[in-house]
Amino acid sequence: MEGQQQDSTTWRWLQFLGLLGLCAAYLQGGLNKLVDFPGAVAEAAHFGLPFPPVTAAATILVELAASGLILSGRLRWLGALVLCAFTLAATIIANRYWDLPNGQERFMTANSFYEHLGLAGAFLLVALWDRRDATTRMGRH
Repeated sequence: MEGQQQDSTTWRWLQFLGLLGLCAAYLQGGLNKLVDFPGAVAEAAHFGLPFPPVTAAATILVELAASGLILSGRLRWLGALVLCAFTLAATIIANRYWDLPNGQERFMTANSFYEHLGLAGAFLLVALWDRRDATTRMGRH
Protein backbone atom coordinates (compact mmCIF):
# COMPACT_ATOMS: atom_id res chain seq x y z
CA MET A 1 0.00 0.00 0.00
CA GLU A 2 2.78 2.43 0.93
CA GLY A 3 4.54 1.79 -2.39
CA GLN A 4 1.36 2.56 -4.30
CA GLN A 5 0.89 5.80 -2.36
CA GLN A 6 4.49 6.80 -3.07
CA ASP A 7 4.01 5.97 -6.77
CA SER A 8 0.83 8.08 -6.80
CA THR A 9 2.63 11.03 -5.19
CA THR A 10 5.52 10.71 -7.62
CA TRP A 11 3.07 10.54 -10.53
CA ARG A 12 1.26 13.70 -9.37
CA TRP A 13 4.55 15.62 -9.05
CA LEU A 14 5.79 14.46 -12.44
CA GLN A 15 2.45 15.37 -14.00
CA PHE A 16 2.62 18.83 -12.41
CA LEU A 17 6.20 19.34 -13.62
CA GLY A 18 5.18 18.32 -17.15
CA LEU A 19 2.24 20.71 -17.13
CA LEU A 20 4.44 23.47 -15.69
CA GLY A 21 6.90 22.94 -18.53
CA LEU A 22 4.07 23.07 -21.06
CA CYS A 23 2.75 26.32 -19.56
CA ALA A 24 6.16 27.90 -18.88
CA ALA A 25 6.28 30.07 -22.01
CA TYR A 26 2.76 31.35 -21.34
CA LEU A 27 3.47 32.14 -17.69
CA GLN A 28 6.71 33.90 -18.62
CA GLY A 29 5.08 35.71 -21.54
CA GLY A 30 2.08 36.82 -19.52
CA LEU A 31 4.22 38.04 -16.63
CA ASN A 32 6.63 39.88 -18.96
CA LYS A 33 3.71 41.57 -20.72
CA LEU A 34 2.20 42.49 -17.37
CA VAL A 35 5.47 44.05 -16.17
CA ASP A 36 6.07 45.81 -19.52
CA PHE A 37 2.55 46.64 -20.66
CA PRO A 38 3.73 49.32 -23.15
CA GLY A 39 5.93 46.65 -24.75
CA ALA A 40 2.95 44.30 -24.94
CA VAL A 41 0.88 47.02 -26.61
CA ALA A 42 3.73 47.68 -29.07
CA GLU A 43 3.90 43.96 -29.87
CA ALA A 44 0.15 43.83 -30.57
CA ALA A 45 0.46 46.91 -32.80
CA HIS A 46 3.47 45.37 -34.60
CA PHE A 47 1.33 42.41 -35.63
CA GLY A 48 -1.50 44.68 -36.76
CA LEU A 49 -3.94 43.48 -34.13
CA PRO A 50 -6.99 45.65 -33.44
CA PHE A 51 -7.16 47.82 -30.32
CA PRO A 52 -3.59 47.03 -29.18
CA PRO A 53 -4.12 47.94 -25.49
CA VAL A 54 -7.21 45.72 -25.26
CA THR A 55 -5.52 42.93 -27.22
CA ALA A 56 -2.45 43.11 -24.96
CA ALA A 57 -4.61 42.96 -21.82
CA ALA A 58 -6.61 40.03 -23.21
CA THR A 59 -3.39 38.21 -24.10
CA ILE A 60 -2.08 38.62 -20.55
CA LEU A 61 -5.37 37.37 -19.12
CA VAL A 62 -5.48 34.35 -21.43
CA GLU A 63 -1.85 33.35 -20.86
CA LEU A 64 -2.00 33.62 -17.07
CA ALA A 65 -5.57 32.47 -16.37
CA ALA A 66 -5.51 29.48 -18.71
CA SER A 67 -2.13 28.41 -17.32
CA GLY A 68 -3.57 28.74 -13.82
CA LEU A 69 -6.49 26.48 -14.72
CA ILE A 70 -4.15 23.87 -16.16
CA LEU A 71 -1.79 23.90 -13.19
CA SER A 72 -4.51 23.98 -10.54
CA GLY A 73 -6.44 21.11 -12.10
CA ARG A 74 -9.71 23.09 -11.91
CA LEU A 75 -11.28 23.13 -15.36
CA ARG A 76 -7.93 21.94 -16.73
CA TRP A 77 -9.61 20.88 -19.96
CA LEU A 78 -10.92 24.41 -20.49
CA GLY A 79 -7.56 26.06 -19.84
CA ALA A 80 -5.92 23.60 -22.22
CA LEU A 81 -8.45 24.27 -24.99
CA VAL A 82 -8.07 28.03 -24.52
CA LEU A 83 -4.27 27.80 -24.82
CA CYS A 84 -4.63 25.44 -27.80
CA ALA A 85 -6.81 27.97 -29.65
CA PHE A 86 -4.66 30.91 -28.53
CA THR A 87 -1.47 29.17 -29.68
CA LEU A 88 -2.95 28.35 -33.09
CA ALA A 89 -4.13 31.93 -33.59
CA ALA A 90 -0.86 33.46 -32.39
CA THR A 91 1.16 31.09 -34.56
CA ILE A 92 -0.77 31.99 -37.69
CA ILE A 93 -0.42 35.70 -36.90
CA ALA A 94 3.22 35.77 -35.82
CA ASN A 95 4.90 32.95 -37.78
CA ARG A 96 3.78 33.48 -41.36
CA TYR A 97 6.86 31.84 -42.82
CA TRP A 98 5.14 31.36 -46.18
CA ASP A 99 5.21 35.14 -46.68
CA LEU A 100 9.00 35.32 -46.27
CA PRO A 101 11.63 34.86 -48.96
CA ASN A 102 13.79 31.75 -48.83
CA GLY A 103 16.63 32.06 -46.35
CA GLN A 104 17.51 31.88 -42.69
CA GLU A 105 14.59 34.01 -41.42
CA ARG A 106 12.05 31.85 -43.28
CA PHE A 107 13.73 28.68 -41.97
CA MET A 108 13.67 29.91 -38.36
CA THR A 109 10.08 31.16 -38.63
CA ALA A 110 8.94 27.85 -40.15
CA ASN A 111 10.59 25.99 -37.26
CA SER A 112 8.79 28.22 -34.77
CA PHE A 113 5.49 27.69 -36.60
CA TYR A 114 5.72 23.91 -36.38
CA GLU A 115 7.00 23.95 -32.78
CA HIS A 116 3.92 25.97 -31.85
CA LEU A 117 1.69 23.49 -33.68
CA GLY A 118 3.24 20.86 -31.42
CA LEU A 119 2.36 22.94 -28.35
CA ALA A 120 -1.21 23.32 -29.58
CA GLY A 121 -1.40 19.56 -30.07
CA ALA A 122 -0.08 18.97 -26.55
CA PHE A 123 -2.75 21.27 -25.10
CA LEU A 124 -5.42 19.41 -27.06
CA LEU A 125 -4.17 16.12 -25.60
CA VAL A 126 -4.21 17.59 -22.07
CA ALA A 127 -7.85 18.62 -22.60
CA LEU A 128 -8.81 15.19 -23.94
CA TRP A 129 -7.01 13.31 -21.16
CA ASP A 130 -8.51 15.56 -18.49
CA ARG A 131 -12.05 14.93 -19.78
CA ARG A 132 -11.38 11.19 -20.04
CA ASP A 133 -10.06 11.13 -16.48
CA ALA A 134 -13.10 13.08 -15.23
CA THR A 135 -15.43 10.60 -16.96
CA THR A 136 -13.54 7.68 -15.42
CA ARG A 137 -13.72 9.24 -11.93
CA MET A 138 -17.48 9.63 -12.31
CA GLY A 139 -17.80 5.92 -13.10
CA ARG A 140 -18.56 6.28 -16.80
CA HIS A 141 -16.56 4.53 -19.49
